[in-house]
Amino acid sequence: MESSRRNFLSATGAIALGAATPMTHARAQGAANTIRIGVLTDMSGPFRDISGPTSVVATRTAVQDFGSRGFNVEVLVADHQNRPDVGVNLVRQWIDRDGVDMVVDVPSSGVALAVNTVMRERNKVYLNSTAATVELTGAQCSPNTIHWTYDTWMLARSTGAALVRAGGQRWFFITADYAFGHSLEAQTMEFVRSAGGTVVGSVRHPFPGTTDYSSFLLQAQASRAQIVGIANAGVDAINAIKQAGEFGLMRRGQRVAGLLVFVNDVNSLGLQTAGGSVLTETFYWDLNDRTRAVTQRVLANGSPGGNRPSMGHAGCYSATLHYLKAVADMGAAAAKADGRAVIERMKAMPTDDDAFGQGSIRPDGRKLHPAYLFQVKTPQESRGPWDFYTLLQTTSPEEAFRPMAQGNCPLVRT
Repeated sequence: MESSRRNFLSATGAIALGAATPMTHARAQGAANTIRIGVLTDMSGPFRDISGPTSVVATRTAVQDFGSRGFNVEVLVADHQNRPDVGVNLVRQWIDRDGVDMVVDVPSSGVALAVNTVMRERNKVYLNSTAATVELTGAQCSPNTIHWTYDTWMLARSTGAALVRAGGQRWFFITADYAFGHSLEAQTMEFVRSAGGTVVGSVRHPFPGTTDYSSFLLQAQASRAQIVGIANAGVDAINAIKQAGEFGLMRRGQRVAGLLVFVNDVNSLGLQTAGGSVLTETFYWDLNDRTRAVTQRVLANGSPGGNRPSMGHAGCYSATLHYLKAVADMGAAAAKADGRAVIERMKAMPTDDDAFGQGSIRPDGRKLHPAYLFQVKTPQESRGPWDFYTLLQTTSPEEAFRPMAQGNCPLVRT
């Protein structure tokens, strides 16, 4: 059984790290009946654990679960290095040389927004899972894009408002200086103020490449804020939260709030550091029988080091599976010819999978499913490896994400 699984994954996953190569004549002959999916991800940078290799495995697991329905599926992989120019060049090469039909994952909002433009120009399908910028369903919404998993508005509403209600009135922000950080900071500030809190200051750190947060933490400490909001992600969030503990912010009565923290980050931080904190995710591996089942399949298919799927990985699985269902409904040739038509078919079909259960897709490209407010367990509360969360609150799909009328998406008729 293990041998056949490895053979399957090898047959369905042509890995292309770096520049794509021209199609051979034999490959071109079969192109009309082959759907090519590109996983554009971070294989070695700050988002590796929350996207990266496990996003590739999750995407291939979706292909495996979809099965054979009259067309072939190939999965290609590339590392965008968190640089928009690299991401754009890779996607153009994929489309021009390898005939890629759909791109999925794309951590880093700067890269995501750049790729969004290319996919619209080339009429291909872009399924964003791991970038958080709300602009993908706002001013930069596209008929070729669906924003699948989470966004900054959802995170700000759930985590920010909950902490103000719990008594965190005075806020200071340490923010990554790029599109994602700006968006998360601005929207959390809005929810903090609307809930009756105040913002006493903020500072922005360079992205990528910041490893020493001491000067930023000293400013947060001097502000005497009750809540220090960490508006970054991945390794940046891990480093900032760890160093906040070393600086003793919590001992001085300040609470550190990671505004985008994944289960993989909690694993890196350890419960001794992360225990008791509050965070928001749209997927947790141990939420129910279906999430546990898909997690086991991702692990069995080779998630490196036993890395449990994050909500970003779950989004790659879910988005890919729904895309393939739409392709089967339309036929491979028609799907390859018109990415906008595929997106319209995906929006018209209800979603249902083991990662998120039942859901839907709005006209602005926002995928709807519940959001969950979790509290991280202490070491004493945890029953074993990766048993990290206690569910505090579930927000319905209709309430979890920004109302469509507020996004100013040009696709929405008002």
